[in-house]
Parts: sequence; structure tokens; C-alpha cells
Amino acid sequence: MPARPFSRNVSRPSGTHAPRSARSRQAPAAPPDRERMGQRLRTIRKAHRLTLKALSERYGVALSTLSKMELGQGRVSYEKFGAVARALQVDIAALFDARAEMPPGPGERRAVVVRTTLAAAPRYDAGPYDFRMLATDYPAKRMTPVHGTIAARELAQFPDYIRHPGQEFVTVLSGRVRIRFETGEVVDLARDESAYFDSGVGHVYLSTGRGHAQVLVVMVEH
Repeated sequence: MPARPFSRNVSRPSGTHAPRSARSRQAPAAPPDRERMGQRLRTIRKAHRLTLKALSERYGVALSTLSKMELGQGRVSYEKFGAVARALQVDIAALFDARAEMPPGPGERRAVVVRTTLAAAPRYDAGPYDFRMLATDYPAKRMTPVHGTIAARELAQFPDYIRHPGQEFVTVLSGRVRIRFETGEVVDLARDESAYFDSGVGHVYLSTGRGHAQVLVVMVEH
């Protein structure tokens, strides 16, 4: 409930050091499953010297949920991943891709641009949605871009509306999408149409076309 799949290769002047991100493209991260993501969460939590109980108390994520996340059990919403990332004070991308935390090495400069392909983007299946996290190795991102496949067709497929601090932009790449808000408002979008909204207001995406819908979502926290 998210960098640039459309970015082009960027040439650099001869004699300059290649940015870290350019070299990282040579060995793209494999799409992680829940178990590998759980291992990333455990590694980051321990680096912060936090117990599961302390992390749960810090940001109000249930201890049982955190335990399941670290064990790779069950499906967890973006909302929960976002809360954990805020509690750990890391980019949410760090939970999906170890490269998100890699500082530039000696003689390397900070990346100016990174290029992402869907095939190499870390993947997470949250049930109603299937996420591909984009530009996970760009340092200190201010936006979270996500490619999403919307499988859900009914509100009943969600345990609750999804809420996370900030603002959200979505554009429909294929299919048709309905955004339902806990306020009762409904927005219907066709291909190439977009919406921008307060993501702190509970919302869900539903596919209303013949099949699954494809969307590009960009999220920004306040």
C-alpha cells in the first residue's frame, strides 16, 4: 500500500571515477523473498542494539508482527514496513536491499543517477498488491517510488485501510484503478490518469478492469 524505470543511461567524462551506483548495476540485487527481508530487518535491528520488544514499544508495531516479519512469515503491509523503517531511522529501501546503506567507497563520489529495471527490482508480495521497490540503492532518497500490481478487487480483501504519514502520487500504467478512502470518497482512474492525496488518510487501491492493474506510486513522508 514505493527509481526511475524510464531513466536513460548517462555517460560520464573520461578520467572521472564511476559512481558507486553505476558499478552496482553490474550485479543487481535478486528479488528478495520474505525470509531474506526478515534477515535484513534482524541485521538492522541488531545493529541498532534493539530487542524486538524495544522496537515494538518505540513505534507501536505489535511484537507478534515484528517477529513474523523477521521470520518471513505471513504478508505484511507497506504501512507496517514504513513504521519499522521510521523506528530504525533508515530508508525503507534498506529493508529490501542491502545496497541502500552502502556509503561511497574511497575515490567514489555519491551517485547522481541510478537506473532501475523491473526484473532486478526487489519484490514483495503483500497479497492485494505486488510491489517492486525502485531505486533502492539511491542514497538518502526523499521519495519512495514503487511499481505496483493491483490484484485486489474488493474492500473486504483488506483487514483495514492503509495509512502512512505523508503524501502519495499514483499514475495508472495499465488497467483501471479505484482508490477508496475511509472518508467515503472514491476516485476512479483509467490508464494514464493520476491522483495525488494525503496518505495519512486511510486508503486502498482496487482493480476495476478486466485484469490486474499496473501502477507507478511515489510516496513522500513529511
